Amino acid sequence: RAGAAFQYLLVQKTGAQKNVGLIQLNRPKALNALCEGLMAELRRALETMESDPKVGAIVLTGSQKAFAAGADIKEMQNKTFQECYNSGFLAGWDKVSVVRKPIIAAVNGYALGGGCELAMMCDIIYAGEKAEFGQPEILLGTIPGAGGTQRLTRAVGKSLAMEMVLTGDRISA
Repeated sequence: RAGAAFQYLLVQKTGAQKNVGLIQLNRPKALNALCEGLMAELRRALETMESDPKVGAIVLTGSQKAFAAGADIKEMQNKTFQECYNSGFLAGWDKVSVVRKPIIAAVNGYALGGGCELAMMCDIIYAGEKAEFGQPEILLGTIPGAGGTQRLTRAVGKSLAMEMVLTGDRISA
């Protein structure tokens, strides 16, 4: 059901014929950081929208300040590589890219790290004037995960992708 209770998302069907699934990331204090709970809810919401024959397309959005400011670093910081590997960390993050219905990312504000990767998994990105895209993982001593380097190269070309990944610089809409 579109009205199922979510802690980290606002989910509804909208449009004149109620045939557009609208999923809004809703962790405003954390700039919509992508924690495990939010990603599990997102998978559940996408499965619900995908199985609903009345839904023809899905819009994924955040807030005016942040689409998603990245993975939840506080949640990740104490995990070792072995813990991440054994627990299947990031498993299921690609759910957005395998949904058969078109997904439009409506981005305003920050789409950084995992947030940028989430937007790139969508079929279309509609960017507002204040949208900022970046892969700042290098500033934390790591590189993008969840397919970020591959999708970014396809989206913006090798040179700009290399610059963004190796410097942490952002680009605007």
